[in-house]
Amino acid sequence: MNTKTLALIVVFAALTIALNLGGPKISAPFAPGVLWYQIWEIPIVVVFLLIGPKAGASIAVLNTLILLAVFPGALPTGPFYNLIAVASMLFGIYVAYNIYTRGCPAEEIGKFLRQHAKGLTISTTALGITFRVAITTVSNYFLLQQISPIGFSYSPPAAIAFLPASILFNATLALYTVPIAVASVITIKSRFRI
Repeated sequence: MNTKTLALIVVFAALTIALNLGGPKISAPFAPGVLWYQIWEIPIVVVFLLIGPKAGASIAVLNTLILLAVFPGALPTGPFYNLIAVASMLFGIYVAYNIYTRGCPAEEIGKFLRQHAKGLTISTTALGITFRVAITTVSNYFLLQQISPIGFSYSPPAAIAFLPASILFNATLALYTVPIAVASVITIKSRFRI
């Protein structure tokens, strides 16, 4: 890993953590005080697409560790719920991005991305949402039924009752996170060699 790449990872990791701990938070109107819209996932997706999956995943894990130490939330293992959501979305983005850019030479990627920005944005967003919603729905159903510190001891009907809010939240969060990150990556790749 070269110095420029390492510096970018450090900067984006710091940005992610700062946005998570001190960035804007908007309570989801359908789950007030429980689910929060934030923008800290955007830098993770940018690094994931710009530098690579290992770098993006590393920042997501580092963010989880910082949250566990500093601000876990209402549930001590809450940051792991975030990690599951982010990782599943990243996997969907990875699949779509690799299918979409297959066969494109590395030196042409900036131009290719600019020419195919709309299709790339739609496909990465769609698969990011699909994977995130599917995996978080299953994990929330099972994890929320566990006793603290893993879950909230929900009964199966209570866990099922929470799932529509979880699905809506995870879908809408990815609906703005992925397009903003993809647009950022396209802009960066079209102006700089990274």
